[in-house]
Amino acid sequence: MQETTPTPKKATRADALRNEDALLEAAKAVFAISGVDAPVREIAAHAGVGVGTLYRRFPKRSDLVVGVFKREVDACAADAATLAKSHPPGEALARWLKRYCQFIVTKKGLASSLHSGDPAFNALPAYFRSNFEPALTDLLNAAANAGEARADIDAYDLLRAIGNLASAGGTTQKDGKDGTDGKDGMEHTYRMLDLMIDGLRFGKPPYPRP
Repeated sequence: MQETTPTPKKATRADALRNEDALLEAAKAVFAISGVDAPVREIAAHAGVGVGTLYRRFPKRSDLVVGVFKREVDACAADAATLAKSHPPGEALARWLKRYCQFIVTKKGLASSLHSGDPAFNALPAYFRSNFEPALTDLLNAAANAGEARADIDAYDLLRAIGNLASAGGTTQKDGKDGTDGKDGMEHTYRMLDLMIDGLRFGKPPYPRP
């Protein structure tokens, strides 16, 4: 049997996808260190491609920011189903909430772009909600059906609460007097998240509103 080889068109498409993935991964790493205004040459060099390749895939910086954000949202949302398959419902829920919290904490630079007024980012909040809300709803329902979480929690309310908690957290600070470490913002965030997760297991009805 004669051996066949991929057509040039297929090979070109595969190369383009690899370059796009490499650029998004590089942009994610560079943004985390230098912010979303990092030089495009730094991102291209990190990806191992030329600047021309970057501009062909992402003509504007906002295209690159949107691409990174969507890629990270997709990965975090997909982890919900993965965790549901490998852990009991209550544990899967707790693990994913911590994964989501980590997503928020590490995306503060990207999140600031959403409020820049650039219309290129207008669709991102809806993309965020349309991916995360169904993922969390499935986890909440499974945990509630297993008796491992209360059944009156709205997924969007919980996403917002954790988002507010994670966004308010800081980094390790010095008190400026004796050089000792101050309260670590990340550790504080995760301690508060643990309390929130414990609250999901608390089966009594919520307190009446004032």
